[in-house]
Amino acid sequence: MPNLLSIPFKKTYPIGIKEAARQYIFDRGGAHPDEFKEDIKTWQDLRKDGIGGVLHDNRVESSLLYHAQLVSILTKLPADIQLAIAYAPAFNPSVVPVTSMNLVFERASVLFNLAALYSQLGGAQDRSANEGIKRAAAYYQQAAGTLSFLHSSVLPKLLYSPDEEDIPLDLSNDFIKGLELLMLAQAQECSWQLAKLNQYRNSLIAKIAAGTSSFYRSVVTTFRKSSPPVKTILPSDWLPHIEAKEHHFMAVAEYRESMVEYEASRYGVELGRLGKAQNEAQTACEIGRRGKIASTVLQDAQSLLETLKKSEARAQRDNDLIYHQDVPAPSALTAIQETKLVTPNVPKGLLNPDSVIGSRHQLFSGLAGWGTREAINIYNDRKLNLIQEKIFDFAQELQDQADEELRKLNLPSALEALERPIGLPPSLLRKAEEVRLEDGPTKIEASIEDVQRLAHQDLAILEEALDILDSEASEDEAVRKETPINRLKSHEANVELIDKANRYRSILTQAAKSDESVRQKWDEWEESITELTWDESTLEASVPSTTVSSTSQPTPQGKQTRQHARALRVKLEELDTLHRDRDQLVHRAQSLASADDIQTRIMKAASGFERLAEVTPDMFEDISDEELSKFDKFLVEVDEINRKQTEIIGEIQSLNKQFLDSRKDDPTVKDRENALQALDLAYFKYREIMRNLDEGFKFYNDLAGILIQFKEVCKTWSHHRNQELHAFTRSMQSLSLHDVEKSDAAVTPPKKVHPSPAASSVVARKPPPGKSALGLPSINSSEWGFEELALPPAPASADGKK
Repeated sequence: MPNLLSIPFKKTYPIGIKEAARQYIFDRGGAHPDEFKEDIKTWQDLRKDGIGGVLHDNRVESSLLYHAQLVSILTKLPADIQLAIAYAPAFNPSVVPVTSMNLVFERASVLFNLAALYSQLGGAQDRSANEGIKRAAAYYQQAAGTLSFLHSSVLPKLLYSPDEEDIPLDLSNDFIKGLELLMLAQAQECSWQLAKLNQYRNSLIAKIAAGTSSFYRSVVTTFRKSSPPVKTILPSDWLPHIEAKEHHFMAVAEYRESMVEYEASRYGVELGRLGKAQNEAQTACEIGRRGKIASTVLQDAQSLLETLKKSEARAQRDNDLIYHQDVPAPSALTAIQETKLVTPNVPKGLLNPDSVIGSRHQLFSGLAGWGTREAINIYNDRKLNLIQEKIFDFAQELQDQADEELRKLNLPSALEALERPIGLPPSLLRKAEEVRLEDGPTKIEASIEDVQRLAHQDLAILEEALDILDSEASEDEAVRKETPINRLKSHEANVELIDKANRYRSILTQAAKSDESVRQKWDEWEESITELTWDESTLEASVPSTTVSSTSQPTPQGKQTRQHARALRVKLEELDTLHRDRDQLVHRAQSLASADDIQTRIMKAASGFERLAEVTPDMFEDISDEELSKFDKFLVEVDEINRKQTEIIGEIQSLNKQFLDSRKDDPTVKDRENALQALDLAYFKYREIMRNLDEGFKFYNDLAGILIQFKEVCKTWSHHRNQELHAFTRSMQSLSLHDVEKSDAAVTPPKKVHPSPAASSVVARKPPPGKSALGLPSINSSEWGFEELALPPAPASADGKK
């Protein structure tokens, strides 16, 4: 190992840029992938030279250009486009690489390799002459600047999902900060070497050496407090190397300062500093021998220690014979002032990536930025939710409340029985005609059969999925009877899949109960709903008729009943008018929402940002809120309609009580009223049953899609388990009889070998974190989950209560 340390490159592998980019643009980009064929090809080409791995100064420009285009890409595409990106740990390239579905991970790794390139270029310089030392110091400061930029501007954006088991330890905050300080320490060491070569004053060299020691001490402190522990990342000799350098340069600083004391005739202080320097040098040698650091570093420390011993012996002899000055204790010596000559030098191409792209084509410039598109989507979702939940659904709830209250009050049937002593009310005739034209009973029976068929199909899909798991478990058990297998048993490995299957079965059971309630409701109301399909004359004959005996000579009671009836009719007409106003309001709101398009305004706002500015959806929050405010007037109107309806229904309840009290002794009217109410309620039950069946139909169709997905997951999971099993049995069959007899240990599956990416393009990439070699999530991963489907609303019972 050389005198100065160089950061190794992070080894990477080919990635499927073309497939992932095309699929994302097709699915969510709002454009056709063919429009960006050249952009995708340029991205692939830039990555070849921009990811690092080659020690040459012309690769700096390639890396800066690729990084700049990555910044551009991240303004147009989200970090996760389902592109698996794999990099091996920098200090252990032979292990399985870390894979992430995150373009920020690619950007961070490119910057890490750029810093590594700068550090390696610094280490490659000839430091025997001034120019070589200056170039080395400059490269180390650029490496530090790159790492500083990585630490402050990129790592905060590199977020990991809870499912990612493997995270890049060499991209942790503390570790990157430690590498940055190490690069500064080595740049400072170059400055010290330049001062020494040019024979600067001892006092200045002492201060520069003290600054170098301080830098190395900061590296040690940062690495030791890092999480995860640095020993899991760094080679075993790096930390001893850095610690030895810390003590070595403190010894150098004390030695040079002792020369200053000698020149000032402070011989006792000179001896004190020589003793302190000797202790530091001795510590450096001990750390170096114990840590098996590079021989050049250890030899430098040993050479310095020998020089210090000779100087101390000479100074001690002179002081004993001539000067007789007191020698201060090490703690009494004043600290040497530190002079630090280096700072992180962030390359301009990182601070201003636009300047690197220059006149070149900005990748995906013709594609609307993901933040812009997401802001539009978020606005549209918020708008639709507002219209649906706060206007449409609330309006429907008001209608249901009014209908329910009128049914309880037997209105308008009670009034129509009085106003039309013979014949049928027009409102009832319209409802009967609607049921008759739809052939209501036949339609209900057919819908019930359809829903039942879908329920059976869903249950069959679930059973097929469980059969697949049972088949895998049987095969696993059969092999275990012959040979021990070092993996979880099927009933342990598939526990989450079984739990999910049980949840789906529970959902189907609950849905079956809901279906049965609908069936019972139909059985209860079938006869009444069927009456609505009769022709008008037959239906009219089924309803009792009556005449008001007081027509020619109305009694005071009859007059009072008619007065209450007229007042009640007025309020019912007011309620109908309010319902029409409400329907018009909903229609106006939906029409405005359909015509509303925020895209132009957001795109205009987005064009005002800098070319490579990272545009996120929250930047358009003010615009979104302002545009949504145009719907506030509808919310105000709905609230006003709610207030008016509450007021009118209250008046209707009061008038209806007076109306009923005035006609308690009129049984003929009461019979007709009950008959009309029964037909009216039958219509509402018909509509209610049809709504229940429509909801059930949609529910089972949606659940079928989820169960098909679940079945495919079970099939893929079982296939993966069987592949492992078959690979194991084949390997066991290939063992020679001699090998089998020789082994006394339990048989375990062969260890998987991860081929080199160069060996095969098929296995060049490690699957995403937490996934198997087939690209499957681990069994504990939440990726196996699907969105749970809510049960349809419980059907109302015969009394109209839910």
